[in-house]
Amino acid sequence: MSVRPDHWIRRMALEHRMIEPFVDHQVRDGVISYGLSSYGYDIRVGNQFKIFHNVFSATVDPKHIPDSAFVDFEGDVCIVPPNSFALASTIEYFRIPENVITICVGKSTYARCGIITNVTPFEPGWEGFVTLEISNTTPLPAKIYANEGIAQVLFFESDDACETSYRQKSGKYQGQRGITLPKL
Repeated sequence: MSVRPDHWIRRMALEHRMIEPFVDHQVRDGVISYGLSSYGYDIRVGNQFKIFHNVFSATVDPKHIPDSAFVDFEGDVCIVPPNSFALASTIEYFRIPENVITICVGKSTYARCGIITNVTPFEPGWEGFVTLEISNTTPLPAKIYANEGIAQVLFFESDDACETSYRQKSGKYQGQRGITLPKL
């Protein structure tokens, strides 16, 4: 298993539609960077957010999160309250080959401000828009800029395809669109 460089990512994106839309260079002028980097791809956050709040004293239950636990927001800048959490979705749609797995890590620009972006691995055979988990670990409100970089995806390729891909096991998040809440 080895991490894949920019030329491999470019080829997979252009020939196999692994990332759509695909930006084949790093965009950085006046924005939090996104696009192709040396050994990964910097993904962008869309402009729709679900921000957790505690107005109705809802309980976070991975088997059932009530709608009352969120405030829906759409816009160019999302304010995540202090010590709070938001969900969002990527602009990019991914199609992961059956011999590839990814790891996604937050961008340092946000991390240095106490903003942690968590994303589970994109499993072999998975496809969809990525649901992003954004934590504001600070005691201050934090800005998240829509349509700009939020995290970096690293691609690891194996010599062999996995025995059972996410697609083959009909994974519950296959083909997800928009912000997808936990499912059983």
